[in-house]
Amino acid sequence: MGCGLSVEEKENRKVSKKIDQELKQHQKLWESEVKFLLLGTGESGKSTFFKQMKILAENAQISNEDLMAFVPIIQNNCVSEIKVLIRAMENLGFEADHASQGSIDFLKNTGDVPAFSSELVGHIKTVWADKSIKETYQRRGITFAISDSAEYFFENIDKYLEPNYTPTQQDMLRCRVRTTGIEEAEFVFDGLKFRMVDVGGQRSERKKWIHCLDCVTAVLYFVALSEYDQGLREDPTINRMQESLTLFDGICNSPWFWNTTFVIFFNKRDIFQEKIQTVDLKKCFPDYTGSNDWEQAANFIRDKFTEKNEAPHPIFSHYTVAIDTENITLVFKAAKDTIMRGLLHDVL
Repeated sequence: MGCGLSVEEKENRKVSKKIDQELKQHQKLWESEVKFLLLGTGESGKSTFFKQMKILAENAQISNEDLMAFVPIIQNNCVSEIKVLIRAMENLGFEADHASQGSIDFLKNTGDVPAFSSELVGHIKTVWADKSIKETYQRRGITFAISDSAEYFFENIDKYLEPNYTPTQQDMLRCRVRTTGIEEAEFVFDGLKFRMVDVGGQRSERKKWIHCLDCVTAVLYFVALSEYDQGLREDPTINRMQESLTLFDGICNSPWFWNTTFVIFFNKRDIFQEKIQTVDLKKCFPDYTGSNDWEQAANFIRDKFTEKNEAPHPIFSHYTVAIDTENITLVFKAAKDTIMRGLLHDVL
């Protein structure tokens, strides 16, 4: 009698061999460098997302020393943003209360990086309480640009003066530091080792992007949903959403990324949910005929972006709040899994 394998045994060996090959390919994929490139216009949330990765990564990179480095940045944010409000108030023709005028004059005459003293904080609090300043703040985004976290810092300003003050993670996430040049770091998240690259989104920074285009696993593109009625800091006559849409069109259909997976993070969902109740989306998209329901409006914006795609690569999207660590944890895990499944499918 022969000792050949039965049909069933042959089939089992065939299946086993296929599984072994898939496992080897899977291991090869996960051992190769995975590179995520963060792109988008200025103040869309790229750098905040990058800071979230430093918090969430299994190789967490935020030390107490790192947090302390944000103290002068937070203090300077308080000073620079109150000055923005003062200039905007004067440009709008509003008049401050007589009791506030001394504080306004004091702040206008301070340098770009004044000593963060109790006197300075007192003047900032006085100006922030002024009714004309509050009315000016309500017009933010329409006639002038100011940080989304300005109110947060003004309301918490006393603690930044304390001698033993250590920034919280929320303080760090909310402070604004303009990204210049290129910042990159290696992270481990949910078992995956990857490199993430953050670049400045302002027009003057985009010429540096060419240095980051090689071997990109996925482009994570950031759009600030709430900025549909705002102008650029660099040029207030240019609508921020339209600028982001134009930029995305060029990146999405670039030969550099023809076969690269894209994930669009429609960020600042929380601010958008509030703003859409009072500011019509028609300000940016005259063809919008929907209601002030945030999901309907957000989906309209999402479709405006995705319909720009003429390349064969897939585009996935998520609505995010970059300063919300829990939200970013869930969203990034879902995005990462989607990207890796697509890559695994490509190599099998």
